Amino acid sequence: MKPAYFISDLHLSEKHPELTALLLRFLRSAAAGQARAVYILGDLFDFWVGDDEVSELNTSVAREIRKLSDKGVAVFFVRGNRDFLIGRDFCRQAGMTLLPDYSVLDLFGCKTLICHGDTLCTDDKAYLRFRKIVHRKRLQKLFLMLPLKWRTRLAAKIRRVSKMEKQVKPADIMDVNAVFTARQVRAFGAERLIHGHTHREHIHHENGFTRIVLGDWHGSYASILRVDGDGAVFVPLEKC
Repeated sequence: MKPAYFISDLHLSEKHPELTALLLRFLRSAAAGQARAVYILGDLFDFWVGDDEVSELNTSVAREIRKLSDKGVAVFFVRGNRDFLIGRDFCRQAGMTLLPDYSVLDLFGCKTLICHGDTLCTDDKAYLRFRKIVHRKRLQKLFLMLPLKWRTRLAAKIRRVSKMEKQVKPADIMDVNAVFTARQVRAFGAERLIHGHTHREHIHHENGFTRIVLGDWHGSYASILRVDGDGAVFVPLEKC
């Protein structure tokens, strides 16, 4: 059977056109008959201020994902902490299926839990408080009513503050909490967990299950996770 592919944390933006080009090449290769499904586990974009924002970046990505979907490759999307405002309009335009924060898949006989990963970082109390606030539907509705220019400025300010806070946070609290993560995997009855968010690419074998952490695409290295009947393996992508 054809494999499924997983990616996350591309953080696409106009500042890094090489990452967009790399994604488009990957999507075209998947469309060439090499995939049964593609799962995007959040932070596809560096930020998202609403489906009504029309840009060359957003349009080109949606167009290429739609081409992939139209060729019979199912594309699924889980919102991340940077693009949690991606809505059904953009997903419809791109031909993607929007998934909830946690989903369980039967991947070649292995029950697999997938998520972005930010909700597993329970030691980062400040972030979880912030997440709870910005995920309030009423607040999101009010934010999306603001002029696009205002939303963009607010998002840029929040990113700057987040970057400064990240520089002084202990590295361990920005990783997943092992006890909570194991509890979630057991609660969903899964044998394997795939997530992103921490950018710490690795395949862990722990507490009776496999935890696979997807990497980001910045720096000199980028990869996709290939899952098939033989298991899961990271496949490096050639960066031009």
